[in-house]
Amino acid sequence: SVSLPVPQALLLGPTPGCPHTGDMYSQDGDADEPEWVKTEREQFVEFRDKNRDGKMDQEETKAWILPSDYDHAEAEARHLLYESDLNKDGKLSKEEIVEKYDLFVGSQATDFGEALVRHDEF
Repeated sequence: SVSLPVPQALLLGPTPGCPHTGDMYSQDGDADEPEWVKTEREQFVEFRDKNRDGKMDQEETKAWILPSDYDHAEAEARHLLYESDLNKDGKLSKEEIVEKYDLFVGSQATDFGEALVRHDEF
């Protein structure tokens, strides 16, 4: 097993048990930390730091960034439908796709627009 160095922002933080917030929040004498910092600390302790060593190793970071139980293709398809289905009928017409062409060209679901040029209907 190879252990890659973890970015310093993931190792150090303003409070113990929540190392990755160091880039976004500095306590600077503030007695009351924001709610999002508390939530991030809880998320880190409960879900991200699997081996409880106070830092994120390569596998923990990978599981956080690319969770195995998340279907990226389905999420992207839902996003495209939500943003492009102008009449909210649950289907995309040629007109709706053309209207939101820029969204489809920037999507992995269409291979960044390549799939659109391979179909005559578009």
